[in-house]
Amino acid sequence: MKATRTVQKILANYEGETPGVKGKLCQMLMHGRLGGSGKMIILPVDQGFEHGPARSFAPNPAGYDPHYHYQLAIDAGLNAFAAPLGMLEAGADTFAGQIPTILKANSANSLMSDTAGKNQAITASVGDALRLGCSAIGFTIYPASDSAVDMFEEIREMREEAASLGLATVIWSYPRGEAISKDGETAIDIAAYAAQMAALLGAHVIKIKLSTDHLELPEAKKVYEEQGIDVSTPAARVRHCMQAAFNGRRIVVFSGGSKKGSDSVYDDARAIRDGGGNGSIIGRNSFQRPRDEALELLGKLVDIYKGRD
Repeated sequence: MKATRTVQKILANYEGETPGVKGKLCQMLMHGRLGGSGKMIILPVDQGFEHGPARSFAPNPAGYDPHYHYQLAIDAGLNAFAAPLGMLEAGADTFAGQIPTILKANSANSLMSDTAGKNQAITASVGDALRLGCSAIGFTIYPASDSAVDMFEEIREMREEAASLGLATVIWSYPRGEAISKDGETAIDIAAYAAQMAALLGAHVIKIKLSTDHLELPEAKKVYEEQGIDVSTPAARVRHCMQAAFNGRRIVVFSGGSKKGSDSVYDDARAIRDGGGNGSIIGRNSFQRPRDEALELLGKLVDIYKGRD
């Protein structure tokens, strides 16, 4: 399989990486219906750990079965499937080689008290990812949490090990915690800061949320206003986050969040495309729908990223 010029150009941005890491990035970028376009759609199914099984899968009970998600990602022609250790192990043999996989190596849960702070436990290893044939490890950091420093140090060490073995690293950079407000979690200045942090930590693929035009930090707000940084539209905010990710030299995908109407999902994708983002990582908005509806939605997203809609 020959990499397209678009993919070759993306890979050239990773100047410090080994052929192994670049090979895994190429594998994801060249796979599925968006293969070769430089765009990506990834199916993440780690919500059972984060939110619990009923909140995650009761809307579409077929989703209790890990095989369902593997098959959905394959049939939809997605670039990759991301999940925690147990879910990948439950289908790793049946679906070996059929879709690139990302092992989510840390997880949070909804049973901890508010006094515990925002943090995630390491729940899998780089060795697990290698054993399961994964293309990458995935890891969440919480900028603005009192535990953020520990999370940064954990991913630094894990990323170094993964890269030495030829595995890429995807960082979920989700501002959350004691230092910001609820509105601040999706503020544009915070979203751009989160993208920058992930890039500086060595992420090969960065996952962030779509942002609002809210500005959280007073000192940052002064700069945005003085410099006239355009954050007035969703596409403009995506463009600014891509600037923060080394001026687009790093792959950035945007999360879909909680389930919402199809039109809102499509509008988000158009904003990501028009702002120069690399694509979507979309979980509940796909697997909580009946299979036929999910395939239709994902197919429409492919068309949007191909510029057909």
